[in-house]
Amino acid sequence: MKRVVAFFLVVVVSAGIMAWTTPGLLKDIRLGLDLKGGFEILYQAQPLDANGKVTKEALLQTAKSLEKRANALGTSEPEINPEGADRIRVKIAGIKNEEEVREIMKKPAELTFRSAEGAKADAKTDLERYPKIELRGNDFVENGAAITYDQLHNPEIAIKIKDKKKFQEISQRLLGKNLAIFLDERLLSDPQVNGVFTDGTAVISGKYTIDEAKELRDTINLGALPLKLTEKYSNSVEATLGQQSLHATMLASLIGCGIILLFMIVFYRLPGAVACFTLITFTWLLLLIFKLGAITLTLPGIAAFVLGIGMAVDANIITYERVKEELRSGKSIMSAFKAGSRTSLRTIIDSHVTTLIAAAVLFVLGTGTVKGFALILIMTIITSLLTNVVFSRFLMELLIKDRFVKKLGYFGVKESEVREL
Repeated sequence: MKRVVAFFLVVVVSAGIMAWTTPGLLKDIRLGLDLKGGFEILYQAQPLDANGKVTKEALLQTAKSLEKRANALGTSEPEINPEGADRIRVKIAGIKNEEEVREIMKKPAELTFRSAEGAKADAKTDLERYPKIELRGNDFVENGAAITYDQLHNPEIAIKIKDKKKFQEISQRLLGKNLAIFLDERLLSDPQVNGVFTDGTAVISGKYTIDEAKELRDTINLGALPLKLTEKYSNSVEATLGQQSLHATMLASLIGCGIILLFMIVFYRLPGAVACFTLITFTWLLLLIFKLGAITLTLPGIAAFVLGIGMAVDANIITYERVKEELRSGKSIMSAFKAGSRTSLRTIIDSHVTTLIAAAVLFVLGTGTVKGFALILIMTIITSLLTNVVFSRFLMELLIKDRFVKKLGYFGVKESEVREL
């Protein structure tokens, strides 16, 4: 009787947790452009300088620069990721003026060092306080910025300039004054010039944390190799269309899942009811993973989600069909469950592993929505094994070992089917 009590305790507590947390999980899940509306652009990156080249570091820093621009525009949760050797994919949802955003996003990141010469007395903005451009990004040696440390082990940024004479003239003229660093129109830092630099090298010091120093170093290196972005592909989805797609997809998924749950209960009785509960647990766990992993849900992702439910159902059907075969052969319920679970496990593992391999190949070789589909499919396979194999069998064992299940009818097997053998 203890196991039966444990069974109902596990079910009640799990159901309570899922019922309490599910509304919050659904609310916090990030929706893709095809469900929320927005636009997606695939850019090809090229160096502005004919002698330049697109490096992995430059591509990564350009992506970071684009993300900062998108955040400054007030967009919600932009997705900006490098792809391949020279491409960047940009996904932004909830945009009202799409053309304006596109124009701003594709401009090369402009790094400038500015002085206060010519500034007006009533200057209000940072650009007005530092109006004169002294140095641009292409004046710096490529990847010439590096982090160093002073005697007190405070981080500094060492920089190298291509034109030594030009840098000497600037540092001599601005000695004791500030030389502000801007990325686009955003002030990053305004260190003071404390010496005349004759060898084309200088050190930017200040009260920087290590993360701030790394960001400034990366920004200067990015400015030394600005990349031109050429639009190769674009896709725009209106918010209304996205909501319609979401509602239609969710309705179809709920209807399909409802039919599956009904099928399991009708054909497999008590094990079918347990399978329905583990399927609900499977769905809840995936929603939790989506939230914790900040995973964006798209239409292909929902397709992978539904496919995962189908595989989870298949795992239960394989197990319970084997159990029914063992019961028809005349074995006891305990013996039939053990034998059916054992013989079905290899089949289930084989089917899940082959699908996992296919999904892994798609994830490694695919891009964009294909990679997203593969990622969610991988998560559904792993979650399915945990809930619809391990958890499902744990619950059934609690009932069977305590002899709560005594009739063959609980498994959808008739006494006449056993006698006929």
